[in-house]
Formats: sequence, structure tokens, C-alpha cells
Amino acid sequence: MTIAMNKTTILTAAVVVGVGLTACTTHYKLANVSRTRLVVDARYDVQPDAEAEAFLAPFKHVVDSVMGPIVGTAAHNMAATRPESDLSNLLADILMWAAKDYNEKPVFAVYNMGGIRAALNKGPVTNGDVLAIAPFENKICFLTLTGDKVTELFEQIAHRGGEGVSHGVELVITHDGKLRSARINGEKVDPRKTYRIATIDYLAQGNDGMRAFREHTNLNSPQEESNNTRFIIIDYFRNQYDRGLEVDSKVEGRIKTEN
Repeated sequence: MTIAMNKTTILTAAVVVGVGLTACTTHYKLANVSRTRLVVDARYDVQPDAEAEAFLAPFKHVVDSVMGPIVGTAAHNMAATRPESDLSNLLADILMWAAKDYNEKPVFAVYNMGGIRAALNKGPVTNGDVLAIAPFENKICFLTLTGDKVTELFEQIAHRGGEGVSHGVELVITHDGKLRSARINGEKVDPRKTYRIATIDYLAQGNDGMRAFREHTNLNSPQEESNNTRFIIIDYFRNQYDRGLEVDSKVEGRIKTEN
């Protein structure tokens, strides 16, 4: 049995027991809180436990049946790195691709680097691979910002060293987190205009340092589970797979860093 977990942080049982006791009685007091880090890796596969394998077998079958199916193919290894990366570009572009299903026509999309929790390996891509990349319950949404708030958003993205932005966005930022210039589809951001944006509901709330999103209007944020980003990503991979295409993405200068 191969255990696919790394550096899982587990709170000790003593903490749980201590908290439980204080809730039930008055004469127990929590003396301290401690934690430890247990690295679960291939060393535990050297001498597999037959009893444990037998116990986990039925559960493994169910998990594999859900996570194992191939949904597409990646043209090359992709990972999320700042200021710009092939994987963050891909996920932002997928939000733009999905907009048609919501009768939306956003000008650009934003996907946060912090929400990308795994890399994508070249070759077959499974449901489990997508879940590893997008494990949260984040859902696609659409909102409107004024031009001055878009500039503010880009300044916040610059301060963070870069985030996932869709094709057509061109930002020049400094190494110390300042916005040097911003263009959308070749044009400077017009403070008098409004811009429709595709993103995720987590960011629409102003999280991950992108506070400008809080000033949005005309929010379209469907909350059904089918709108989770993982399912939208899977739909994109399947669409490409059915067309005989590998999923590809590259760094193309959407966010450039200057001194």
C-alpha cells in the first residue's frame, strides 16, 4: 500500500483529551498544549502491515474508483510560482473559458496562487490530480469593479509578487512589490470604465490580500457544488481530451518584474 501523504501535521491526542475534560468537569485545567510533526512517506511501505491492508482494502477501492479515472492529458509539467507561471495562467484561463456557461463575458480573470496546492505532472491527469490542485470548496463567480478599483487590485497583486491572471492582462511590477504599469488587452486601465471579472468566491470576499474585490458590484456567485473550481477544471480537461488535445499553458509575460 502506498501512502500519498507528506509532512502531515497532527495535534497530539493529549490536547483533545485535555480540552474534553475541561468541558466536562471543573477541577481539571489545561496544563499545556503541544504538537508534533509526523512524516508519512515510503519508509512505511518497506514492511506493509497485512492487517492494515485488509482493513483499508474496501475503502481504497472506493477512493480509487472516484479519484482514478483519467480526465485529460497535460502536455508538460506545470507548477505555480510567482510572479507568473504556466499553471496559474492555465487556471485563470479556465475561469474565462467557463464564463460562457454562466452567460458571462468577463474582461479578465484572477486565480490566487495560494489556492493552487499541487503541481501538475506531464501525462495522464486524473480526478485525484485535479483535487490535489484545487482541494478547497472555492466556487467560480463574476463581479464588476470600477477602473480605479481594478488598478487598486493590480497594486495589491503586485504587492503579493504576482497572482494568476488570464491572457490579455499585462502587469509590470517591481521587485519590492510596486505596480509599474497595467494593461488589459493592450489598453491602459480606464478609471471611468467598469470591468467584468471572473474569479472565485473566496477572493470576491477580499481575501488573500486582494481587498479591492470587496468593492464589487453585480455579483454572480452560484453556490451549488457543481460550481466548485475543481469540477470546472475537470470539465475543461475533459473537453480538451474529447477533442484529442493535450492541456497546455506557458509563461507569456503576463506579469513582468523590473527593478
